[in-house]
Amino acid sequence: MSILTDLIESRAERLPQHTDAYRVSDGTQWPGIFIDALADRLLVSVRDTAIPRGLRDLLVETGRPVYHKRLDKDVKDAPIQLCGPQVPLRFEIQENGVRYIMDMEAGYSQGIFLDQRDNRATVRRRCHKGMRLLNTFSYTGAFSVCAALAGATTTTLDLAQPCLNWCRENMELNGIDPSQHYFCKGDTLHWLDRFARQGRTFDAIVLDPPTFSRDEKGRIWRVEKDYGKLVAKAMSCLAPHGWLLCTTNCRKVTHAQFRKLVLSGAPGCQVTASPMTFDFDGEDYLKTLWVNS
Repeated sequence: MSILTDLIESRAERLPQHTDAYRVSDGTQWPGIFIDALADRLLVSVRDTAIPRGLRDLLVETGRPVYHKRLDKDVKDAPIQLCGPQVPLRFEIQENGVRYIMDMEAGYSQGIFLDQRDNRATVRRRCHKGMRLLNTFSYTGAFSVCAALAGATTTTLDLAQPCLNWCRENMELNGIDPSQHYFCKGDTLHWLDRFARQGRTFDAIVLDPPTFSRDEKGRIWRVEKDYGKLVAKAMSCLAPHGWLLCTTNCRKVTHAQFRKLVLSGAPGCQVTASPMTFDFDGEDYLKTLWVNS
């Protein structure tokens, strides 16, 4: 058994039931190289390095379809197939029994952020029938799917219409009727202001923004400077006794700095941190805080 096969099997043994998407190697065994298992496929992501010949041989030996992508700041290309049998580029994964659509042609990200697995499970546990959850910067709506499976009514918000359509597909895949939920296209900051003016509130709000963005007027938004303002806007839309999930993968911000940013927008609230999921055992970059009003 090779070191790679051993890693795949040892990781899989520790996963929750009905989960086939996870990180196999987090840049520790092969520095600068990250390997994810996505159902029967492997995705190898590299940062400023090439895949060594020895690892290439191990990847071929798995017999799986293997894809390769670069994590360079300016590279947004979809992965390319490195080896293994040709399979459909659009396929399903499972996580805690929840099904999601993945797409190897989708560009820089393939449909779900694996490092948020524990947070998605917690959202599902914390939601229940009758709750109203707002999922901002939703991407393909994985948090919305988990909340809806728990009985919550969700509002999914993203700038990109294809992401909202993808969320609808993920809902249908899990037996959820998208027509019973809400979808908003546009800028999260603008929508939060609009909800506040309308007096519309939510029992739970998910805040997982990009580290950097620019609005239609060219104004720049950065996590390290503006996250506290985002939290304040969300608090204006939060129902009494509601909660926020505040999270970021911004490496420029430490855990202590992130806590300070969140509390600047939610002064006096109870804040609880959550660690990264076990298979992301390299850099401790993901910050997660649960805010209870």
